[in-house]
Amino acid sequence: MKHIIIITLFFSLPFFALAQRPGGDRGEEIEAYKIAFLTQKLDLSPEEAKIFWPIYTSWQKQQSDLRKERQQKMISFRKISEIENLSDSEVQALIQNDFAMRQRELNLDVIYYRKLKTSLPIKIVGKFYRAQEAFKRELLNKYRGGRPQ
Repeated sequence: MKHIIIITLFFSLPFFALAQRPGGDRGEEIEAYKIAFLTQKLDLSPEEAKIFWPIYTSWQKQQSDLRKERQQKMISFRKISEIENLSDSEVQALIQNDFAMRQRELNLDVIYYRKLKTSLPIKIVGKFYRAQEAFKRELLNKYRGGRPQ
């Protein structure tokens, strides 16, 4: 148990430090909260934690990179008024690009599911997916109305 706490602190401290800065990024604060939440829910052994956290960190980095790329490609598509200024083929290309990005995100999820499944017991993988859903609900409750508790 002591090892899990140390590993959690190792991954969490940079996020907590950044979250405490004035004007700190809420995304970093949420990610630190998610790491603490997952640590508690998964209750990994030290050996399992050594396997899980590097896979999770790599997955999150690749997801973040894809989200940034998706945002850059969708800049012209954010406002409905901008759509009126685009040709039909440009609108169609933006929509198809969005489908392609979502497919890449799904493919990434499948790749990391397989990595988790081959590295850890399937019940831990199942607990991870359940914990992610529980985290989303908890986060919505925590920040509902724009006021963190």
